[in-house]
Amino acid sequence: MIDHADVQFYKQNGYLLVRGVFNQVEVLEMREAVEKIVQRAADAQMDQNHAWQGDFLPSEQLKKLVLKGFHDVHYHDAAFTRAVVHPNMTAVLNGIIGPNVQLHHSKMLVKPPANGAAFPMHQDYPYFPHRDHSMLAASVHLDDADLENGCLCVIPGSHLQGPLPHVGKHYLNHKEHPISSGTPCPAKAGDVLFFNYLTIHGSDVNRSERTRRNVLLQYRDAADVPTENVHFDWGMGLMVSGENRDFKNVKPKFQIAETK
Repeated sequence: MIDHADVQFYKQNGYLLVRGVFNQVEVLEMREAVEKIVQRAADAQMDQNHAWQGDFLPSEQLKKLVLKGFHDVHYHDAAFTRAVVHPNMTAVLNGIIGPNVQLHHSKMLVKPPANGAAFPMHQDYPYFPHRDHSMLAASVHLDDADLENGCLCVIPGSHLQGPLPHVGKHYLNHKEHPISSGTPCPAKAGDVLFFNYLTIHGSDVNRSERTRRNVLLQYRDAADVPTENVHFDWGMGLMVSGENRDFKNVKPKFQIAETK
């Protein structure tokens, strides 16, 4: 899927857009899975608005924006389990992470037409910091994405700055890092944007009449370890490629609460 030049581009710029990772049959299967998850969430009365709040947009505009977001979608539908370990995905991951790759978590993001919420510029690092900074996101596009419907924007090379201070852990100072400062990454359904968790990125409001559905798969090198006890879940550490050479570190260590 990628060559040496692509790997070097990722190392220098902190991101890489790979075309046609998933075919249209696979994309359709994941779209249908997203719709079913949204419906099941609504039936369970767990369908919440996950739009970020803050001073990066006027308050009156923020009130109108909507974002559907659910974590760990591979627990909800096997279509995403297949996507996590897809041969085209592992071919790219082996090139930019290495032979031994683990899944950290997955989530889906749905920006509905006309009022799909923005993500101000930020790094993913504050949410799940790791020692070696191998962590990356693979943003799987289930719809064509462009500036009109809020495609992802990145700041090339920003991962080389290391961790930056965030406002309330969520986003960077929007006056210093407006979304307009990013390089747009328009993509087609089936394309995947890979970016390091230190790469500054964000996306604008969906102003179009088209839905923008993405699935984020977060991966790391199997030898990389978290530096804070945050964002742990049951499936973290699933081997996607290669082997885990640390026999004593094969799954999160959870404590089960005793009932009273």
